[in-house]
This record gives sequence, structure tokens and C-alpha cells, in this order.
Amino acid sequence: MEDKYEEVLRKIKQSRETEFRAPRRIAERNRVVSLIKKIQVILYPGYYHFHDLTVDQAFEELVTELKHEIGSALCFSGTTPMKAEQITASFIEKLPDIMRSLDTDIQAIYDGDPAASSKAVILLCYPGFYAISIYRIAHELYRLGVPFIPRIMTEYAHEKTGIDINPGAVIGDYFCIDHGTGIVIGETAVLGHHVKLYQGVTIGAKSFEKDENGNPVKGGKRHPDIGNNVVIYANATILGGNTQIGDNAVIGGNVWIISSVEPGRKVYYTEK
Repeated sequence: MEDKYEEVLRKIKQSRETEFRAPRRIAERNRVVSLIKKIQVILYPGYYHFHDLTVDQAFEELVTELKHEIGSALCFSGTTPMKAEQITASFIEKLPDIMRSLDTDIQAIYDGDPAASSKAVILLCYPGFYAISIYRIAHELYRLGVPFIPRIMTEYAHEKTGIDINPGAVIGDYFCIDHGTGIVIGETAVLGHHVKLYQGVTIGAKSFEKDENGNPVKGGKRHPDIGNNVVIYANATILGGNTQIGDNAVIGGNVWIISSVEPGRKVYYTEK
């Protein structure tokens, strides 16, 4: 390498923030995406394919590679990688439960969309189900305390579908996303069973508490709770950690909600 370029590289290394000096390989996006695709092959073979792997081959590779990626993520975050094998085993044991929840989601989408001519078309074509399926995988890893990997997974789904579901959100069974583009669900949101969202819905934070230096305080309950059997129509915005939408409520399109809604109530936008 020429001397003038060596000097440039030296300056880059010197100026790099300490926190970005990775002590070892961290979980990388393409490897995390390959984990998603292998799980899809395992859960719904024939509908999802990856490198012509059989279910048995995908399962064997998943166990080995997931343990390695979790170990890397733990190490990078300052936690002992020794927990990787235990976390991997716990996640693998959850795969039947993930599939059971996804089957309910498919049913909810099929029941809720007249355009869904079959359950197969939902698996093959619907971005809402694609985003939900990756969220449910990521949420289990999040729940098990895995750093970085769950968020990489849901951001991949975000990129592919335009649907942004934080892996920390808690979402019940029979979850239906119709169309889906522009949906945002925050980390501390809790959604009950049989919730249906249309495109552009935001379940987000109203404001952030700040510390003495004016910086947002991390953590805490920042996003709403949505009850069971709730329908939220296109471009509705629901904000705030204390906001609760009661069971069986219907939220109309384009409304702005920052306070709780009683069970069974219908909220619509009207011109004054």
C-alpha cells in the first residue's frame, strides 16, 4: 500500500470511537438473514426454499449456526458467550409454539381478507404475514435476552415489507395485517388476540422523558396497549405508554389518539 494511503488508514483507526472497535466478529446481517430462511424452511417446507436444503439439513445447520451467532452477539455486548448453547436450546424448543402462533395468524388473515383465496396464497404472497412471521421468530430471541440479532431480523422484514415491528412488542395470536405498508409498532407495545391493522397504523411513543442533560431516558413503558378483538383502520396514530385501547374497540382511519379508549367504543375522524 502506498504511504499516503497508509496514513489515511492510520487516521481512520485512531479516530474510530472506542465503542465501535469490535473485539471479535459480531452477528452480521447476511448470516442472520440465512437463519431466518432456514427457520422458514423448517416451519413451512415447500413454501420457502433456501439453497435446496431439506428440513433435516436446515434444522441441523440452524442449531450450529444460531449458537455461533448468539455467542458472537453475547460476546460483543459484554456478556459471556457460554450462555449461547442454553439460549439456542431454549429457542429451538420454542419452534413448535412459533409455528402454532403463525398458523393462527394465517387463519386470521384468511378470515379477514376476502381477497385471500387460500391459505397458500397468504404464505406465498402476503407481506403482512411475512413481517409477522419474522417478528415472531425475533420476539422469542428478544425474550431470551439475545442482543442485536432480533433487531437485525425485524429490520430485514421492515426493508422487505415496509412494516416496522420492534421485536420487543408483545402480540397475541390471530394477528392480521391487511396491506401493511407503513405500519409501526413500538418496543413496549402490547397487542391482544384477534387484532387487525391496516396500512399506515402507528402504535408509537407520545413523548420521551429527558434526563438532567436533556437526553431521552432509555427504557420504560412508552407505547400503547391494544386489547382483544380491536380493529385499527388505515393511517390511525395511537401514542403513549399510558394509552389503552379497550377490547372490541374500532379505531377509524386517520385519527390521532393520545388517551385511552373504552372497550367497545368506535372512534372516527370527523370534520368540524
